[in-house]
Amino acid sequence: TKIHFWRAGIYRITLNAHFSSLLAGQTYFVILERAGADVKYFGSYTPAGTSQKVDAALFIEVTDTSQYYTINFQCANVDSTGLAAAQYQQMVIVKDIELYSLCEHHMLPFFGKCHVAYIPNGQIVGLSKIPRVVDAFARRLQVQERLTVEIRNCIEQTLKPIGVAVVIEAQHLCMVMRGIQKQHSIATTSAFTGEFDADRTRAEFMRLIGRNAPVG
Repeated sequence: TKIHFWRAGIYRITLNAHFSSLLAGQTYFVILERAGADVKYFGSYTPAGTSQKVDAALFIEVTDTSQYYTINFQCANVDSTGLAAAQYQQMVIVKDIELYSLCEHHMLPFFGKCHVAYIPNGQIVGLSKIPRVVDAFARRLQVQERLTVEIRNCIEQTLKPIGVAVVIEAQHLCMVMRGIQKQHSIATTSAFTGEFDADRTRAEFMRLIGRNAPVG
């Protein structure tokens, strides 16, 4: 009997996932029908097939942040791996970071670029960790304003630098393909701490990321 206890647990997990997938499939089936799809067509619109596609696209590819937890920032569910002592006290900028997220109001994508800078105060972090922090907070239901602040706060709390700057420029499909339908609108948000609160430092950062005027 002892060999079956762990198997029973696996079966329960598998069955729960299976029933959840079927339930999701039925839900999306109703959504497809409401959207005018021919649900009698035997093919892409089967409940199981649609639920698998949506589960993969939405809950795995878009909002699953587990692949980013190895970056080791406590505020992004990770530790201090990747930090190194350094006497460098000039601006470090990683700009034009591709960003993809989901608006929590309409569950429609917003996407664009994120620019991050910090001024070290005794320690630096591997450059690849900065985009990973962006993804860790972006790949979930979000609003751009909160996303901007969460990225800033994570870097601030982990590195304790002289200052942090974050600027996000994004297009929101909830404003492009529905509602006001402004196809060329860009939403810009910013968050600054420390030295970047000074006009001169902020202006230098904006110039280095290719923006002429300070934001905020």
